[in-house]
Amino acid sequence: MRAGHCRFESSDSTLLLQVLPDVVLAREQGRFAVLLHLLDDECRTARPGRELVMEHLIEVLLVEAFRCDSGTSSTPRVAQGLSDDRLSAALHAMHAEPGRAWTVAMLAAQASLSRAAFFARFNRTLGLAPMAYLSAWRMGLARRLIEDGELAIAEIAERVGYSSASTFTTAFTRHVGLPPSRYKRSLTRLHSSTSDAAQQ
Repeated sequence: MRAGHCRFESSDSTLLLQVLPDVVLAREQGRFAVLLHLLDDECRTARPGRELVMEHLIEVLLVEAFRCDSGTSSTPRVAQGLSDDRLSAALHAMHAEPGRAWTVAMLAAQASLSRAAFFARFNRTLGLAPMAYLSAWRMGLARRLIEDGELAIAEIAERVGYSSASTFTTAFTRHVGLPPSRYKRSLTRLHSSTSDAAQQ
């Protein structure tokens, strides 16, 4: 048995975890077995660069697990959406213009599908309704912009598609659990504590 973990350094790990499968079943996968063998070999030795090699092997192992041909449930759902000719058009549009006042009908038009067909296909493929995905995408961008610290809350609200700072604050608080201003202060305290600990 081999056990391990991957840490998602992205601040928006919630969206990432939502679109990853719960379980990946890999059977008779030669490449997967080779990677496990290399990882075992690296664990037993103390060669220079061991930690770096192991880190990259684990990353490749994770990617290879998602590529295993064990059914569509093993493929990350965003990857499924992007590989779908119709849905990928809507996803690319959302990613490119998160601040646009998208509706399901507008996104369905991007995908060249009827509203009902688009909604059902998107939900089935990505496991989220289109507007829920868009909201999560916007919140991920907002968190990143807040962490960058270059824009005021009102500017961030406009950039991610909210008509006012107050409506953005309400949505952000519901999604993250803290208002944007408190979230920003918590990051400042965290960075300060980390810096103090590093100096000690």
